[in-house]
Amino acid sequence: MTHTLTRWLVTSALISLLLACAGGPEKPQPGPLPAVSGQLSVKNVWSNKVGVITTPIFALQQGDNVAVASSQGQVALINAMTGQDVWRLQLDTPIQAGVGGDGQRLAVINQNNEVLAIEAGKVLWRYRLPAMSYTAPLVAGGRVFVLSADRVVTALDGASGQKLWTQQRPGGEPLVLQQAGLLMSFGDTLLAGWGGRLAALNPNTGVVRWESLVGSTRGTNEVERLVDLVAGASRQGSTLCVRAFQSAVSCLDVGRGNTLWTRPAQGHVGLDGDERLVFGVESDSKVVAWQRPDGQTAWTQSDLRFQGLTAPLVLGRSVVMGDEKGLIHFLSRVDGQTLQRMSTDGSAIVGKPVAVGQTLVVVTRTGGIFGFRPQ
Repeated sequence: MTHTLTRWLVTSALISLLLACAGGPEKPQPGPLPAVSGQLSVKNVWSNKVGVITTPIFALQQGDNVAVASSQGQVALINAMTGQDVWRLQLDTPIQAGVGGDGQRLAVINQNNEVLAIEAGKVLWRYRLPAMSYTAPLVAGGRVFVLSADRVVTALDGASGQKLWTQQRPGGEPLVLQQAGLLMSFGDTLLAGWGGRLAALNPNTGVVRWESLVGSTRGTNEVERLVDLVAGASRQGSTLCVRAFQSAVSCLDVGRGNTLWTRPAQGHVGLDGDERLVFGVESDSKVVAWQRPDGQTAWTQSDLRFQGLTAPLVLGRSVVMGDEKGLIHFLSRVDGQTLQRMSTDGSAIVGKPVAVGQTLVVVTRTGGIFGFRPQ
């Protein structure tokens, strides 16, 4: 095992300890759940199953369907209206990261460092990476883009898996966050998180168009020096709002590459938002709404502290989050009031909830898949 890889694993353990022990030597206990106003009616319309999820795997909208995967290698495409399988595939190796897709092809990364492209329930090709990745592949424009743990971005041909180019930021930090990083498209630009920086790359060549600093290191120990941008960003027009791990939330004009505002924020999951507000969850599960134009705080909601909330999803007039006990919380976008609460199977909700048409889909740690429909 190389010295760098050892440091990655040590850092991962430190991060787990930090998140488990935030606020004291023992994990703080959540208080009573806030009362539900009942202003929103939600029905559980279907359920399905996939295997246990212990790695950075997220559900993904694919047209009228949702793609899900388990850490043990099961991948399924499920109709979001009925909850029935479109197809299901059992891979021969466990999955480390995924799922990415463009409506035609899906891609995952297994624990052998291989990118696997899947179409209609069959594996098209495999490509071995030189380093592990914890970030779901981005499938766009006939290509598969991968951000690996050494902060290298690789572009592969979507049909054949042939490598097209690689790009790495010079002088990258040796410490890596063992969770999904930021990798997304924005018009004709590929956006990637390189440490605390957002980089805009030409998707055809990998040439860097610009970089912008989002988060800076905050101390001398290894955890405090981690500032990677995390998966989950909020886009409205040319404005993109992102989070740097336990450091900051920032909104940028991606067309020009300049920062509009930055605010200190102690969170580790991604953001969502609308044309007026940006919503985020801090690591103690305090929910914060920032005004999109200037970053001023619009409201905070502390009633769900220490519930282990997921990243938020804007859905209708609600902001939706899952928690570590399998509950789904529907908060008002206007003021954070609890509108409704739904239960699943009692195990933690993993990843950000997904909206497919009128259906809200969540996945639990034990592999439960649940479809809800707000009325």
